[in-house]
Amino acid sequence: MVSEFKEFAARGNVVDLAVGFILGGAFSTIVKSLVNDVIMPPIGLLLSGVDFTNLFIPLDGGDYPTLEAASAAGAATLNYGLFINSVISFLILALALFFLVRAMNAVSRAKQDDTPEEPPAKPRQEVLLEEIRDALKAR
Repeated sequence: MVSEFKEFAARGNVVDLAVGFILGGAFSTIVKSLVNDVIMPPIGLLLSGVDFTNLFIPLDGGDYPTLEAASAAGAATLNYGLFINSVISFLILALALFFLVRAMNAVSRAKQDDTPEEPPAKPRQEVLLEEIRDALKAR
């Protein structure tokens, strides 16, 4: 098992995977900021000033003006506004990754189209038969 792990770690895929995770974490921070700071305020404004971060249901039956106030009071809450923000963040992230993968596939296809394909090699029997034919013609 140790030797398998060494082989796996030595391939270089681990480094690629680590870079992917780090970039993914940074990208998710950007997406979260985009959703919370750019997209949700106009949507809230269009919906009569609704602040999605303060959409919650207190499970203790109390009345709290904000989620912070409910949390400070120690009330258990069902935070569906934060869930909506998370769903929107996920959709934006998925869309961005879709476009990234689509662009990478287009570049990959373009590279494949640029390289001429070599015709497949003839089977050995066919090559030998052609040599025999050519030798017989030469006689």
